[in-house]
Amino acid sequence: MRTGEGADTASSRSRTLTIAGGLMLGGFLLNAILTATLHPSGEEDDHPEIFTEYADSSPWIAVHLGQFIGVLVTLSGLLVLYRVLRGANGPSLLAQIAAAGAVATAAIWAVLQGLDGVGLKQAVDSWVSASGTEKAIRFANAETVRWLEWGFQSYFRILLGLTLALFGTAILTSRRITGWLGWTALVAGVCSVIVGVDVGYSGLASGLQDVLGIAFLILVLIFAVGVLITGVREHNRRDG
Repeated sequence: MRTGEGADTASSRSRTLTIAGGLMLGGFLLNAILTATLHPSGEEDDHPEIFTEYADSSPWIAVHLGQFIGVLVTLSGLLVLYRVLRGANGPSLLAQIAAAGAVATAAIWAVLQGLDGVGLKQAVDSWVSASGTEKAIRFANAETVRWLEWGFQSYFRILLGLTLALFGTAILTSRRITGWLGWTALVAGVCSVIVGVDVGYSGLASGLQDVLGIAFLILVLIFAVGVLITGVREHNRRDG
């Protein structure tokens, strides 16, 4: 059993990894459950159909607030993970950029959720309740908000992907965490960047997004669980 300063350092590291993994997993599950159970689904780029579904969704604003919190919790897990990547000799430039990317991703996510969770809801509600010539104007307004959402969604996905790729690369170069976790984050990041670029060209629905979106979710889940298990195992080895 370790004693003294070495044991304290190992204890802090295992605790930090466990917290980081727990935050990432908890935020991921919160977002996934809300999206799967309460968020309306359909042909995202068929605006008359999907706008009608959005207008009929009474929990829309609350669901998006929950999604907002879920992703922020996941990103906070990455910032906790940064504490492990800093090491005894201070953070590398790569790890610092990765942490800055997580903060920037949180900022653009806040704008995106405000636009989607509040602005778009008000726009589609106004369209549904309008009549006569005003209805066409309200629909055009809702489409404008939707297109703005496309833009922020595209850049959010790209920035999130770059952040994950940077964390993955920092894990691989620092060798402070098992390498396969680094590769998992790196590949997940590449998937997210590709999806983000495709959103800019194709909107919110495409076959490429369907495939890479599922792959991205699986990889992020594996990464979060992997970090959590790594922390728990290190804690158990330390106490063993």
